[in-house]
Amino acid sequence: MRLVVLGATGQTGKEVVQQALDAGHFITAVVRDPDKVTASHPNLQVVKADIFDEGALKPVMAEQEAVVSCLGFPRHPQPVTGYTESMKAVVEAMREGNVQRLVTMTAWYTDTSVASRMGFLTNWILVPFLKPVLTNMREMELYLETSCSDINYTVVRPPGLKNAPKTGLEMTVRDGYVVETGTVFNGTTRADVAGFMLHCLTTPQYDRKMVAITTQKPQQ
Repeated sequence: MRLVVLGATGQTGKEVVQQALDAGHFITAVVRDPDKVTASHPNLQVVKADIFDEGALKPVMAEQEAVVSCLGFPRHPQPVTGYTESMKAVVEAMREGNVQRLVTMTAWYTDTSVASRMGFLTNWILVPFLKPVLTNMREMELYLETSCSDINYTVVRPPGLKNAPKTGLEMTVRDGYVVETGTVFNGTTRADVAGFMLHCLTTPQYDRKMVAITTQKPQQ
């Protein structure tokens, strides 16, 4: 496939790029600083563009088949707006280029009310700390739900991300905002998440869905 990867210099984005190249895909990596791209491959094109600028993104979408976004934004300054602002520009550019498939990443707990059943640390420390980011992630999800009926999106919600090789473990997938694992210490490798995001492009199973994922065993 011909894929646009956003956030390609981030830790998860790097995994997406490398795994996609290993699978034989043609990658256009959209970045702010091309010097940060360490990968080199005949099937890799690196393009410098502003992810908030629809006009800058439109040429990137020419003859592409899908967009994979691993964009992330810090919790300061507040309010966080990067997820919604970038997605609106990306979607408009996709429409111009007639690209309909999108896989993007948010996180567990974009509905922060779910934290109330996940234990003290999650409810009173983790989620309040991340709330500015989670709130904007949810606003982006709602934008896709309400304003993007023409876009075949998949929103992938992982737990805490770890730097480690692919585990080979089966991914547990749930419709919703969290996977009940019975522990507050939830984590999945970025490599596993990248692999799942690319897998979503090969099956209609997750078309127009928002799913929570983890390689940890779910609570029985």
